[in-house]
Amino acid sequence: MATTADDVWQILAELSTAQKETDRQLKELGKQIGGLGSKFGSFTEGLALPSMEKILRQRFGMEIISPSVRASKEGRHMEIDVLAYANGNLNTAYIVEVKSHAREESIT
Repeated sequence: MATTADDVWQILAELSTAQKETDRQLKELGKQIGGLGSKFGSFTEGLALPSMEKILRQRFGMEIISPSVRASKEGRHMEIDVLAYANGNLNTAYIVEVKSHAREESIT
C-alpha cells in the first residue's frame, strides 16, 4: 500500500499532538521535581533548627530566634532560613542559611 500526501499529513498531525502532550508532561514533571526540592530544603531546615537554636542561645547569646523569615523592600525579596538577634548589651544579629550540601557557590 502506497503512502499518500494525506497519510503523511495525518502522521505529522499525530506527531504534533504527541509532542505537545510530551511537552506538557515534562513541564508538570519539572514542577513536581521543584516541589520535592523545596520540601527537602524545609525538611533539612527543620532537622537543623533545634541544635541551631541551642548554639545560638548558649554560645552567641541570642535572645530572639526566628525560622523562615521573609523580607521585602522596594520590590526586592529575600528569604532567610533563620534570623537570630539580641538587642541588649550584645546588640547583634545572625543570619543562617541551611544547606543539605555545602557548595562553593552557596557560600559565595
